[in-house]
Amino acid sequence: MKSPTLTGLLKQVASEFPNRRALSVSGKFDLTHARLQELVDHAASLLIASGIAPNDTVALTFPNAVEFVVMFLAVIRCRATAAPLNAAYTAEEFEFYLSDSESKLLITPEEPIHAAQAAASKLNIPHVTANLSDAASHVTLSSAPEGSPDSVSQLVNDPSDVALFLHTSGTTSRPKGVPLTQLNLASSVQNIKSVYKLTESDSTVIVLPLFHVHGLIAGLLSSFSAGAAATLPAAGRFSASTFWSDMVTYNATWYTAVPTIHQIILDRHTSKPEPQYPKLRFIRTCSASLAPSILARLEESFGAPVLEAYAMTEASHLMCSNPLPEDGAHKPGSVGRPVGQELAILDENGSAQPEGVNGEVCIRGPNVTKGYKNNPEANKAAFLFGWFHTGDIGVLDSDGYLSLVGRIKELINRGGEKISPIEVDAVLLSHPEVAQGVAFGVPDDKYGEEINCAIIPREGSSLDEEEVMRHCKKNLASFKVPKKVFITESLPKTATGKIQRRIVAEHFLAQISTAKVPKFGA
Repeated sequence: MKSPTLTGLLKQVASEFPNRRALSVSGKFDLTHARLQELVDHAASLLIASGIAPNDTVALTFPNAVEFVVMFLAVIRCRATAAPLNAAYTAEEFEFYLSDSESKLLITPEEPIHAAQAAASKLNIPHVTANLSDAASHVTLSSAPEGSPDSVSQLVNDPSDVALFLHTSGTTSRPKGVPLTQLNLASSVQNIKSVYKLTESDSTVIVLPLFHVHGLIAGLLSSFSAGAAATLPAAGRFSASTFWSDMVTYNATWYTAVPTIHQIILDRHTSKPEPQYPKLRFIRTCSASLAPSILARLEESFGAPVLEAYAMTEASHLMCSNPLPEDGAHKPGSVGRPVGQELAILDENGSAQPEGVNGEVCIRGPNVTKGYKNNPEANKAAFLFGWFHTGDIGVLDSDGYLSLVGRIKELINRGGEKISPIEVDAVLLSHPEVAQGVAFGVPDDKYGEEINCAIIPREGSSLDEEEVMRHCKKNLASFKVPKKVFITESLPKTATGKIQRRIVAEHFLAQISTAKVPKFGA
């Protein structure tokens, strides 16, 4: 059988379910699967007319808007690579991501995103805006010659085309670039569709940003591949005040979110319950560990099984999931069984560990990236013994369910946002009055982990917490800014004089009375 492409799967769905709803913008308009395909092909013809060729990279920075969805699918239809970027990045961060992805074009909404535009201008990358005024119109680009439909119909997407380029935070360097092919994405959406039995009768509201694999692949693209429907909130992002009314209006049958959002939804349910809740088939949670107590409260409040999953960018999102109740138990504290790929727990020598014995979680399958972009060192470390090494420590039980024990990596996992402490260190150390600085994760009830840092000011400096925060806010995206700054005269070191984050974190945690035992998760 020929390997699938994501583009091919979506075309097939549009012919099978042409008149079923594919995408809604809450309260604004609905698009069927057939109409979405027409919009995508037209937008692809505009990109081709603008000079976008196969293998070119196109950066997209948007809120969760219909224009993002159409332009993302149009870019990959052109056999080009889509690089979605977080609109909250600073100009310096945009500069790094645009350069590293070798973007040939930046597409944004009409509403300006100044930092992205400034970075593109500095790098001489052309910038266009995209707008879709209503369901009957086509997407217009601010500067593009008229496209020819033939230019698109002649293009055949290949399973090996790199369709998506994302960055994952590195522990020892700048974030690593992860290229994902049409085959990677097609395999992943089929895995997600099969484990949750998604069909054309399903419907979801997208609560997570579409510049990450969780929202993009698990929420949006898996829905499309099943002939199901997805709704974007009118605000372009998650809003607790409109979430349930959107879920009811659009007959939602499930949703997927990170623990932080589940917590917000629960808090609102406690303080301001809705008059009615939809009947959900399941609730999915992923990207950080969900405390069993929260899982139980969600199930009790909304009358649906809560299925915890495990995922990462390099696996095109899904690796493991707890099954639907008819397919097996779902176990609180476990991320479930592997889905559509092989998984093994290996020791340092690459030997598989028996059940009940800890080791590194390793995977292989058609959903897994072939390797980081231009990063032979990272590839050497990640691809060993014929497996991709996740950097997570886990253990399998007798039913083949995985539980995560902790991370080898030092990444700080703040509500599903993976942050490299080394990147934060570099910003701290760039302040002229900081002699030494170290960022570390601390347990947090809301986000799973939060960022703190400790600094030693230069001699004679009157540096205070406020000034360190101001410096960080200027140089880091808001979610990477430490929430607490410890100003100290010394940092605990190992016998060899190295600063170890874990030891530093323990030292300063003793000063925070509310600290809980750390929990690790997907």
